[in-house]
Amino acid sequence: MKNKGLGRGLDAIFGLDGANIDVKSTPMSSMREIELSKIIPNPTQPRAKFDDEALTELADSIRTLGVIQPITVKRNTDNEYVIISGERRWRASKAAGLATIPAYIREVDDANLHAMALVENIQRQDLNAIEIALGLQRLVDECGLTQDSLAEKVGKKRSTVANYMRLLRLPDEVQLALKEGLISMGHAKAIAGVPDEKQLALLKRCLKKALSVRQAEEMARAMCEAPKAKAVEEEQEYPESYTRLVEQFEKLFSQNISIKRSKTGGGRITIDFASDADIEQFVTRFDNL
Repeated sequence: MKNKGLGRGLDAIFGLDGANIDVKSTPMSSMREIELSKIIPNPTQPRAKFDDEALTELADSIRTLGVIQPITVKRNTDNEYVIISGERRWRASKAAGLATIPAYIREVDDANLHAMALVENIQRQDLNAIEIALGLQRLVDECGLTQDSLAEKVGKKRSTVANYMRLLRLPDEVQLALKEGLISMGHAKAIAGVPDEKQLALLKRCLKKALSVRQAEEMARAMCEAPKAKAVEEEQEYPESYTRLVEQFEKLFSQNISIKRSKTGGGRITIDFASDADIEQFVTRFDNL
């Protein structure tokens, strides 16, 4: 899932003028070759998943052209370096059978190693929305940032930062779907806008019906506007035939379908719609039956 780059360099974001983050850095050294065996990943790397196919392609490129862009590391001990940026290139270089990799060495506080790695990854559009949200939350927790100061540091609007943080309050199933690319950030925002007890139902419809973001937003509005069902109705258990009927209707409509049965045996079937355009779609689908 792609995210817009920050449009600001690491120095601009984490310069000495920062109010809460103080990255004590010296100018980068000249590029040098470092043995791959002496380099370790950043333990606070915000990126949790690497695409195996993409790594294989990068390794093939490195075998042919070499490492075009040096990685950036922090000296941990005399014989060990921690990656600040470029873990994909480091992994691919190992897969390509290289012994060394070109790298810039930078001095940076351990407390801010995560902050730099997060911003570098966002700039390179390498993180999914949940990884960004977790990284931002970690900056809040570990660096004592408010959402306002965090937004300023990463060059995003406060509302954008708030939207990312809001994702972490979604059910695990929704977060997983977002991480796996089954839904987009737009779908997740729509799901976050409905009551907690309806979020998984909306996720299910997004996946089952392959809803667009606009359709998910319309369904979210319909779910929010629908009157709350009475507790006695929610507790009713219907025969399997009722469930099959709803499933058949769901094959025709992406909108929310509900069925209610009264104590006397009668009832109603409800198809939610958000606009006149939905009605036109209903007519078209019935005409095509």
